[in-house]
Amino acid sequence: MRSPAWTWDELLLACALVVRNGWRELRVSDPAVTELSELLRSLPLHEGIARKLPEYRSVGSVSRKTTDLATKHPAHAGKATKGGNLDKAVIQAFIEHESEMLQAAQALEEGIGSGQLTLIPEQPDEIAEDGSTALEGRLLARWAISRERSPELRRRKIGQARKLGQALQCEVCAFDFSRMYGRLGDGYIEVHHILPLHIAGPRETGLDDLAFLCANCHRMCHTSHQGASWRTPDALREEIGTSAFGSV
Repeated sequence: MRSPAWTWDELLLACALVVRNGWRELRVSDPAVTELSELLRSLPLHEGIARKLPEYRSVGSVSRKTTDLATKHPAHAGKATKGGNLDKAVIQAFIEHESEMLQAAQALEEGIGSGQLTLIPEQPDEIAEDGSTALEGRLLARWAISRERSPELRRRKIGQARKLGQALQCEVCAFDFSRMYGRLGDGYIEVHHILPLHIAGPRETGLDDLAFLCANCHRMCHTSHQGASWRTPDALREEIGTSAFGSV
């Protein structure tokens, strides 16, 4: 059995290490390589692999991957080592969105280190329909989606709105389920985190971190497009305003 191909999430963490090292490779003797090897072997991405294959994301393989990433940077003067198209895509994402990518890596490191991410089962929509993941990766999307689907969090948010006399309607398109469906839709609304997890950080979610959305707008806020899979209600309203439908 061969070690599985590197995923976006794993490359995100490895490339963050390279970026923090000034876009230079890291040797096997570097403590940061050992730490990353241990972290990668604990990721809930390749079930059982870490226990069966000693070479899976070993210190040596992690060091080699940092070499692949460092030598594929456009500014690297020497010859590039091997690596696939996903390596190039991650490198380009770091070049174009360095701050966001580093934030995502830090949030992922904290989530795995705390043990929280390993407890979350796979979530629908954590991978786009075309099989791609967004800049923050699959595991942060999994974490964020699972938080939004917390029945307790949604119940508390709805309770707060009712206490304040606020309408349970979509904050983007103003759709009201009770107005459309009567008693069947009374009290129904979905909640969405205003900030993506890689920006908000893996802290406890507050009610002010949530917005009310209808099912359609919620799906659009999470739809992968041009590298992003997270939109605020304001950003989605702007998308609607610049669309042909919104300008009618």
